[in-house]
Amino acid sequence: MSHQESFLKYLRFEKRCSNHTVVAYKKDLDQFEEFLFKTVGDFNVLEVDSKMVRLWIVELMDKGMTPKTVNRKITSLKSFYKYLLRQELIEISPMNSVISPKMPKKLPYFVDENSMHRLLDNGYFRNDFEGVRDKLIVSLFYGTGMRLSELVNLKDSDIYQSETLIRVLGKNNKERIVPYPRSINNLIGEYLMMREAEYSIDFASFFITAKGKPVYHKLVYRVVHNHLALVTPLEKKSPHVLRHSYATHLLNRGADLNAVKELLGHSNLAATQVYTHTTTEKLQSIYKQAHPRA
Repeated sequence: MSHQESFLKYLRFEKRCSNHTVVAYKKDLDQFEEFLFKTVGDFNVLEVDSKMVRLWIVELMDKGMTPKTVNRKITSLKSFYKYLLRQELIEISPMNSVISPKMPKKLPYFVDENSMHRLLDNGYFRNDFEGVRDKLIVSLFYGTGMRLSELVNLKDSDIYQSETLIRVLGKNNKERIVPYPRSINNLIGEYLMMREAEYSIDFASFFITAKGKPVYHKLVYRVVHNHLALVTPLEKKSPHVLRHSYATHLLNRGADLNAVKELLGHSNLAATQVYTHTTTEKLQSIYKQAHPRA
């Protein structure tokens, strides 16, 4: 078994990474090895130095890759060589002196509160099964901040209506419990009643298609995109924009940053702090209006 195969096996079975994550790591490592074959010929991954890594980064940037993509590939290499260090196969990681390209700071897209109220309260959804399902999908995204994959994988047993809580299986199979607005219970009840009436089957998934099959990522993405297009001119109209909106609106209304971190399932606070920009902007606006010297 090669060192790469051993590392990927470690990710899959010990770190319990998703198949998507493992495939991404493999792709990055394969690209790095292809570069080494092209530039130095025969090589040993245990003897790679930081100069080789920096040359690869330069080539990636010359090809027009974004800093975000390059940094993800650097992260893959860092994890691989950290694993080799832990296995005592190398003494020093070649990644120690590698500096990642600077990322341009991007603020998250979000839909304003009034637009979300308008979408959910003003009859933008049909009254048939798919219309009720679609409204529930949008309501849960905005009411819980869950990710697309988390919503697609929901089971009936994950929803606790009496407590208005949802069990969510997040990244790396990390489970969290998230509250949702009690008003959504009426929509859940309507959806379940219509689902039972139209489909006499055992449901493997909470959300199903018009044909009684579990919903899939593209369908849910399309549902969100098409409905957000009715109320916002934002270029991006994805489930993740609803997640951004959820976090931004919570913080704007005074929610504790650490609490929002837990609700979103973030592993560290830095990932949540990106949403504080809107809170800061709101505070500045209030300050300018209220302070006599502003």
